[in-house]
Amino acid sequence: MAKRSASTIHEADETITRGTGNVFADLGYPDAEERQTKLRLAHAINDVISRRRLTQAAAAERLGVNQPKVSALANYKLDGFSVERLMTFLTALDQDVEIVIRKKPRSRAAGRISVVAA
Repeated sequence: MAKRSASTIHEADETITRGTGNVFADLGYPDAEERQTKLRLAHAINDVISRRRLTQAAAAERLGVNQPKVSALANYKLDGFSVERLMTFLTALDQDVEIVIRKKPRSRAAGRISVVAA
């Protein structure tokens, strides 16, 4: 059986849809903004833990939680974490969290929440 290469696929065979930048919105989650915010905060936390080469036990002690909570965080199982709690974890890891509020551009229908890790 011959393999088809990408160059032999006709344009009519594919539909390309540009994403919104939020995979949760693209998948239709009603709380897409919150999920995206939690994901970015968790990524920042996991990055700090990794850079400092902290064990889950050491990270748990620093964050004031048990090791299974750090494991859940490391695996991006974020249902048990609020945005506020994740921001508190970042400050416990000696990170500043800055919240900036500004008027949305007219080109966008609704306001949004975004997290940018510096």
